[in-house]
Amino acid sequence: MDDVELRRLKWNCRRGMLENDLVLERFLDKHAQALEGARLNAFKALLDFPDNDLRELLSGRREARDQELSDIVQFIRSC
Repeated sequence: MDDVELRRLKWNCRRGMLENDLVLERFLDKHAQALEGARLNAFKALLDFPDNDLRELLSGRREARDQELSDIVQFIRSC
């Protein structure tokens, strides 16, 4: 991932819900280099979710139906 893409991802991690901001930005700060290929695509797809749905996924109150999304959510939760 190049610097431009990383900055774009960091910008997209800024959400309307502070809880999501904190989780996503901290995750990206620690694990940006681990995001590539399918995992990176899943993370980008996750950022397209509305804030409330994203919070439900990240908190474990709801599970992702797609396996790749489920994998990235589990990775984020484990951090």
